Amino acid sequence: MSFDQIRLDRHEGIALLTLHRPERMNAFTTEMMLEIVAALDECDADDGVRAVIFTGAGDRAYCAGADLGQGAATFDYDKRTDKQAILPDGMSASPVAEDGTIDWSHPLIRDSGGRVSMRIFDCKKPVLGAINGAAVGIGATMTLSMDARLASEAARYGFVFARRGIVPEAASSWFLPRLVGIQNAVDWCYSGRLIPAREAHEKGLVQSVHAPGELVDAAIAKAREMTDHSAPVSVALTRHMLWRMLGAPHPMSAHRWDSRAIFARGRSADAAEGVSSFLEKRDANFTVSVANDYPWFAEFEDTPPYS
Repeated sequence: MSFDQIRLDRHEGIALLTLHRPERMNAFTTEMMLEIVAALDECDADDGVRAVIFTGAGDRAYCAGADLGQGAATFDYDKRTDKQAILPDGMSASPVAEDGTIDWSHPLIRDSGGRVSMRIFDCKKPVLGAINGAAVGIGATMTLSMDARLASEAARYGFVFARRGIVPEAASSWFLPRLVGIQNAVDWCYSGRLIPAREAHEKGLVQSVHAPGELVDAAIAKAREMTDHSAPVSVALTRHMLWRMLGAPHPMSAHRWDSRAIFARGRSADAAEGVSSFLEKRDANFTVSVANDYPWFAEFEDTPPYS
């Protein structure tokens, strides 16, 4: 499908998703959110895509945060006319009733950045960020559910929410402490200061730092390293297992899922090919489809409802 605020290109099995509003430093909008979700749906359904890399258009920013074109009402979603695009037909255009009570499960209350983070979290392909410039607000938090973040030397991260009178979003209160520890998370979020690429690397937020002209190539190389010699369905399952088990209350949850996944994969053509190719000292030819043959175990993978 065609997109207005992003670009989706393919490079021999790697999908490059570019936030494309360079005149606005790739600032985030409701339309961009909907397009990112649709693009990831497209990538998950395409077995020719092995991994997805996010980057930003231009040389100034990956994403400068929410588009502030709505002025003081930017974060007052009840007053945002552009948010109406996400409402189901027939639903009230406001979560606030005439008596002032609030329907907290109303779609207008649901954070748009969180919709992106959760869609990345659910992706069946590895997702990497090539952070080419300023990554501020949602530009920072949308990257946290990615599997790796590579940064340009010019990149800056900013968890600036408290400076705008709001709080961190995009489920970042779950992701950020898991990536960098609670002490770094509270430092960055309380202060809202800009974090240079080198500090982000030292604290574990980004995996590596590159010269601007080398960033995307480095991300593509990392994506290939992750996927070229591995069974796509195994990578998809492993991605979900590792991320979801971060919040498991006991290792027995992992043991139960591991056991089901090993049994399902062990019966697949991929498992036979993996062993045969090793014994025959040749490259494996994995043929099982992520789009059609992913073994879904609902008790572990079904997303809790937003309400």
